[in-house]
Amino acid sequence: MATGIDVEATLAKMTLPNKIKLLTGLGWWHTESIPEAGIPSMRLSDGPNGVRGTQFFNGVPASCFPASTGLGSSFDVDLAVKVGKALGEECKAKGVHVLLAPTVNTQRSPLGGRGFESFSEDPHLNGTIAAAYINGLQSQGVAATIKHFVANDQEHESERALREVYLKPFQIAIKNSDPWALMSAYNRVNGIHVSESQRLLGDILRKEWGFKGMVMSDWIGVYSTAESIKAGLDLEMPGPSVMRGAALERSIIAEKVFPSDIDTRVRKVLELLEHAHKSGIPFDGPEESLDTPELRKTLRTAAADAVVLLKNEKNLLPFTSDNVKKIAVIGPNAKYAMTSGGGSARLLSTYTVSPLEGITAAAQEIGASVKYTIGATSHKFLPLLDPYIQRKDGKQGALIEFWNESPIEDFVSTSPDFNASLGATIWSTPTLGTNCFLMDGIDEKKYSARFVPDEDGDWEFGLSLAGAGNLFINQKLVIDLSTNPEQGESFFGLGTVDVRTVVPGLKAEHTYDLELRISNGSFIARGSPYRCWGGIRLGGIRQINSDEAIDIAVELARESDATVLVIGLNHDWESEGFDRSDMELPGLTNRLVQDVLNANSNTVVVNQSGAPVAMPWVDQASTLIQAFYGGNELGNGLADILFGKVNPSGKLPLTFPKRIEDSPSYPSFGHKGQEHGKILYNEGIFVGYRGFEIKNLAPLFPFGYGLSYTHFEYSDLISTDISSDGKFTISFKIRNTGNVYGREIAQIYITDQHSSLPRPIKELKGFVKVELQPGETKTISHALNREALSFYDDREMKWLAERGKFAVLVAASSADTRLSGEIELDNSFTWIGL
Repeated sequence: MATGIDVEATLAKMTLPNKIKLLTGLGWWHTESIPEAGIPSMRLSDGPNGVRGTQFFNGVPASCFPASTGLGSSFDVDLAVKVGKALGEECKAKGVHVLLAPTVNTQRSPLGGRGFESFSEDPHLNGTIAAAYINGLQSQGVAATIKHFVANDQEHESERALREVYLKPFQIAIKNSDPWALMSAYNRVNGIHVSESQRLLGDILRKEWGFKGMVMSDWIGVYSTAESIKAGLDLEMPGPSVMRGAALERSIIAEKVFPSDIDTRVRKVLELLEHAHKSGIPFDGPEESLDTPELRKTLRTAAADAVVLLKNEKNLLPFTSDNVKKIAVIGPNAKYAMTSGGGSARLLSTYTVSPLEGITAAAQEIGASVKYTIGATSHKFLPLLDPYIQRKDGKQGALIEFWNESPIEDFVSTSPDFNASLGATIWSTPTLGTNCFLMDGIDEKKYSARFVPDEDGDWEFGLSLAGAGNLFINQKLVIDLSTNPEQGESFFGLGTVDVRTVVPGLKAEHTYDLELRISNGSFIARGSPYRCWGGIRLGGIRQINSDEAIDIAVELARESDATVLVIGLNHDWESEGFDRSDMELPGLTNRLVQDVLNANSNTVVVNQSGAPVAMPWVDQASTLIQAFYGGNELGNGLADILFGKVNPSGKLPLTFPKRIEDSPSYPSFGHKGQEHGKILYNEGIFVGYRGFEIKNLAPLFPFGYGLSYTHFEYSDLISTDISSDGKFTISFKIRNTGNVYGREIAQIYITDQHSSLPRPIKELKGFVKVELQPGETKTISHALNREALSFYDDREMKWLAERGKFAVLVAASSADTRLSGEIELDNSFTWIGL
């Protein structure tokens, strides 16, 4: 590995203007270079479930790993380390020194748009998996950036809830992994933006916890100059600067900030640069894809372990040659690989395996046949036209051409002269898709392709733009978005609404000319906070008669031995930038499920979502799987579970409520709970399963719940005495009483039986994932410490382990205690810090 830099020597030879320059990013994905001081530019990239690289548009393909709720459902520390290492290798291939991951924000509500990005509603599971992920990533020399510190997108009220629920996963991860970077959140906490909060960044993070890494802002998440410098925000992202640069120079002149403050911030950037030097990852290196058999195996393992078996009442699973010959695969999430949620987590996968592809391949191995139909659609936006577009040379994709100025006066007119010469382009580029967030480009642009449908019929098209423009098919105006386009949610809220139209009578395999002319002049003039040149999202699908589609699905299910019904959400419904309005499955999904279940009781319902959804048909479904977003190998991972190549071992990292009104955060999460832009945390410390238990309210499926194809028996719980500083060890036995190999996640909960302040009925404080052959018994020993006993005493502003008796519970889920015991702490004690 390369040697590092001398931080203090480098700092000493830098000029003040160069120091100020280093405190703001260079564009979206780099830090500034200072060649005269020997400082190169570091490269950053979005995570958390992949390494996209430096381009939203036409990026270099990358591996997509399961979304964080999927990885959290594995309860597997070793797997999290392995995923972190694999992501580190992906970073090396793309020349990335800093990965913007993991996300450890506590999930309050099923409706949170970015819920899929965090591991769990429980701070212990969230922080523990995050620490393992960080350790794996940083073992490859790549800096992790734990985010979004803290209470992302919300405000806070209770000091105790802040400490025990929202700060806690950050505290656990920092203590057990030492991440080299941290990202501040956009929001305020108790009225002060996190990026300028001396209490959060200075007092708690750096002084109390001893965090040594660099602190960067979320993108455009800096709202002050002197205050953010004083608080401890080292790097403003992205560049060019909004709140630093000349503004910081003026603050120095006004003596609101001093050169010593600048040095403190620059030192942290240089320390991160020292890690980058030691990694051996080249600066300004090429971006390349990584695709190896070993990587594919890791992706497949992770995808299978992200699956949770919720019901198997008829023992329909696993499928074998003895119980199935004809399999129906139905549903809107079956044919397309829903690899991840949307927003900054989205990337161009190196390859994907859909559920239909995975099931078809596995079925062939046991001599079963597979037939597919969609049944019902569930899209928020129409599916992208990627499979149906070709360039004029016959290659897959489209061509985008750019001009600095409109070459003809009516470039984006609803009736342009298609025969007029447009002149020479400034730049042009091919693209494989019809979703283009244009981070590169100039001004006017033309998107052209040949559209080749695969089915006869009337086709519906949907278009949204960041800019203004029009869509033409065979030179006929189809969609007008040049005449006062209405603002919508696309492109992080920068784009128009999605406008749809139906083009009748298209023929399969017939070629149609598709052309989109767009100008971004009005978009740029509007003052976008992002440095970009507009966006295009074009989708389409053969128009489907809803009743007919469901009837076809019902008939297919009826004539099959078994049905796999793959439903759920996708990256249009769960994404950065907005929350869901309710827990409902989209479109006619529930009707499809009900009708298919009526037609064939041997139906496996597979729900794919990053967070809970309502399941009004759940009592009738005998077999139910929660698949989350599984990344590249989601189809093979699911098939491995369905056909018994992998015995399911995942357990829910989130409580699934029966209805949104049962969620502890209801109604304070979402629009109903907002008071002049504020969100109140009315549930306090009773987040997730804690809230259900304190109200004695049964969820649809409890936290930590998941089934196996075998059964486990727990016995012989023993605990040591608690030491004066709160350490103790418990041991117990687990036996596999079934006839197949399996893995069980034993969960350890602690109950404070006589607390002076209200506490949850029980809190997860440990877990162990154990592998067992049929008939095998293992003795598990697990060490715990003061963290298992304590709560935050906001009267004294300290952590308090209070003398008295505690119950120790060993459980298969939060609602399934298998063993219980009692321990006693002789004397109370307090502490501050990690």
